[in-house]
Amino acid sequence: MGKVDTMVARIYRPARNAMQSGKGKSQDWTLVFEPEQPRSIDPLMGYTSSSDMKQQVKLRFDTLEEAENYARREGIPYVVQPVQEPTIKKVSYPDNFRYDRKVPWTH
Repeated sequence: MGKVDTMVARIYRPARNAMQSGKGKSQDWTLVFEPEQPRSIDPLMGYTSSSDMKQQVKLRFDTLEEAENYARREGIPYVVQPVQEPTIKKVSYPDNFRYDRKVPWTH
């Protein structure tokens, strides 16, 4: 018998990057395949490469249910990564100059 293809997918909602102020593309769900083979380093140039072509596939879905339905329909085992909401610290500009700061503000 041949090798059984056991590709595992990861479904997650990507976080905003540091340059984003809005929510563009951060509401979509993404399905990516986990690597099946470790990456190798080219001895001449030092580039990192892989022969696993599934690592190049990245599918986007509007909802988690659509991503899960796709994985089930295609027979792909998957893992859902929980959503991590960013913590936003509310700080106002005048707080930089408060007399009771824990660390004095100096230049």
